[in-house]
Amino acid sequence: MTKFRPCIDLHAGQVKQIVGGTLDSTTTSLQTNFISPHPPSHFSRLYRDNDLLGAHVIMLGPGNREAALESLQAWPNHLQVGGGITDANAKEWIDAGAEKVIITSFLFPNKKFSQERLDAVIAAFGGDKSKLVIDLSCRRKGEDQWFVAMDKWQTITDTEVNEATIKALEPYCSEFLIHAADNEGLQKGIDEKLVQRLAEWCSIPVTYAGGGRNLQDLEAVKKLSNGKVDLTIGSALDCFGGSGVTLAECVEWNRRQE
Repeated sequence: MTKFRPCIDLHAGQVKQIVGGTLDSTTTSLQTNFISPHPPSHFSRLYRDNDLLGAHVIMLGPGNREAALESLQAWPNHLQVGGGITDANAKEWIDAGAEKVIITSFLFPNKKFSQERLDAVIAAFGGDKSKLVIDLSCRRKGEDQWFVAMDKWQTITDTEVNEATIKALEPYCSEFLIHAADNEGLQKGIDEKLVQRLAEWCSIPVTYAGGGRNLQDLEAVKKLSNGKVDLTIGSALDCFGGSGVTLAECVEWNRRQE
């Protein structure tokens, strides 16, 4: 059944909500919706106290390692962590308290998918795919096409997010995380067509993020996906300075689904 899933987005060591499409290496065009006065651990405890499972901690660029570790230590073995994860450090993050690691960019050297790199990540876990979330965050092309976007969603790969890609990757991971980068942080609504497609294509858990504003969007994702896709809401949440919906309302919504 569709659930609300929370997030902790880290940028320069702080919890922030950012317009995803403006994330580039120079940060001169960066549009920030919110910078939290609270440390990352505050949000981990908030999610723990409200029994909000499956939250993702995303390191957006360098300078976030300590902040991410702080998040994990506040609620060990319950948070997923992503951003700069490779075969070399994946197990290190699990040992540091991550429930799962989330990987995108490492799997797409030179903008092309590498099965060899995916195999190396799985090998780092001793073959245990339950520890891996594959992030297929994407940008829309035309009416009904999406392509994986990496490097803070600035680089478009040649990998289309479609049924063939999903089916090829499902045997190697326990779930997918998919940000609609064109909608991320804009609070203008979800990519309904992408949510529908993900429900059709995916047979393992999948979380959609991008544009979620309120309880109506949660209801929409539930209806469009027949309860198969979860939704992350970020900038619209009151705990991130938003006015679209409160965390308490999302918690109550989740309880009603049970």
